[in-house]
Amino acid sequence: MIKALMGSALALVVVVGAASDADAFSRKRTTVGPYGGQSNFSANVECYGNSCTRNATRRGAYGNTVNRSATMTCEGGACVKNSSTEGPWHRGISSSTVYTR
Repeated sequence: MIKALMGSALALVVVVGAASDADAFSRKRTTVGPYGGQSNFSANVECYGNSCTRNATRRGAYGNTVNRSATMTCEGGACVKNSSTEGPWHRGISSSTVYTR
């Protein structure tokens, strides 16, 4: 879990560091399990200036959906990430993290 969160945070830091005036990209993935169960993932990232926003949705094989959103803003050698998660087992989880160089 921590590796996944750090990977998401690192991806946002890299995107913020490389963002021009306005950049955006999306990613979609479908995974099929050995018994035919399907899992879908989609994410959209938009960057403007020194700030990036990421919205992601994951739908599991049994129809459960988890929505995650995060915004990261970098200024003066520090980046602040605010994120939230909503889903059947993640009701209103929010966090704020500061990354410094």
